[in-house]
Amino acid sequence: MLPLQFIVTYMLIGVDGNEANVTEKVGVSVYTLKLLHYFQKKSAEDLSFIIFLKTKPNQDMPQVHPQFNYQIVPGNFLWSQTFLPIELYKQKFLGNKIDVFFSPAHYTPRYSPAPLVVTIHDLSYFYYPDEFLKKDLYQLKNWTKYSAEKAKKIIAVSNTTKKDIVRFYQTPEEKIEVVYNGYEKTLNTKHSTLNTTIQKLEPYILYVGTIQPRKNIGTLIEAFAKFKTAHPELKLVIAGKKGWLYEETFIKVKKMNLEKHVRFLGFVDDPTLISLYKHAFCFILPSFYEGFGIPVLEAMSYGCPVISSFTASLPEIAGDAALYIDPEKKEDIVDKLNQLLENKTLRNELITKGKERSRKFSWKTCGEKTLEVLIKTCRI
Repeated sequence: MLPLQFIVTYMLIGVDGNEANVTEKVGVSVYTLKLLHYFQKKSAEDLSFIIFLKTKPNQDMPQVHPQFNYQIVPGNFLWSQTFLPIELYKQKFLGNKIDVFFSPAHYTPRYSPAPLVVTIHDLSYFYYPDEFLKKDLYQLKNWTKYSAEKAKKIIAVSNTTKKDIVRFYQTPEEKIEVVYNGYEKTLNTKHSTLNTTIQKLEPYILYVGTIQPRKNIGTLIEAFAKFKTAHPELKLVIAGKKGWLYEETFIKVKKMNLEKHVRFLGFVDDPTLISLYKHAFCFILPSFYEGFGIPVLEAMSYGCPVISSFTASLPEIAGDAALYIDPEKKEDIVDKLNQLLENKTLRNELITKGKERSRKFSWKTCGEKTLEVLIKTCRI
């Protein structure tokens, strides 16, 4: 429940829901969908939502009811900069006064009759600009800058992201609210189509995430090659979509003659992902930079010990429930793998601490705090 001082007589909140309206959801898409479901549950006679989309909502989007509706705004190129602003002013003309507009992913509408709130997830493009197409890099830097300047409030998903926003966009700290992403165990018990394959792979080290240079999978592969000389029974399983410059990872595996030992699964559904975590020897996230790192919490919740980079937000999220590595040093990865293999007490401690740590994050809390920011913004 929201504190009484934040309740208003009536409020209409607009939301850009496009990130949730995709088939293969990771990261920001999961975040947006979870918030939309929370908003739908909280909608009432005095609290309504209009979700703006480019296309009709997919089946897994929240159901419509009188206080939770979708507005389809056709258009693609520069949608948030042209088509969406026109629609917002049209809604105002029709008498649907939007009290606050929420953009869950970096880009606010270029013009808006309502005050704006935006969530900024990470600023990795400042640290690793070579991993982005020039047009995407320009858009990320400049459109996010515009959003940070025009928004009444900014939500950062970690203190690390907040510090980066202050550093790179000179945003006043008091303008930024830190609201952690949530996490909840998937209750989907459907049989995984890859279960038989997964059992054949055991034992294996697991990586989950987009395949791109910032994730530092190349160093993980080099460390795995060294580790497997003493432990040839282990394999490396990589689950995730192909991202920017993904080819380098596949080429490295081929050059090192590891094709029989490194398995690429691509994007996997929830039942398969759960099975992967449950059967893995450990999960490793060797990233150079993460704004949050949901796979860390996923692994922990399913009893999979975690090895994580000691960089960016990852120590903030994993706390004392992970073994930490210097992502620049493959020897450090090998050392931590050996520790897990040789020290059963340490392994069991990480499993116990991991389960406890994952329970500290919830989408309900994320939704509550996000909605509180939106309501407070309306009253500024």
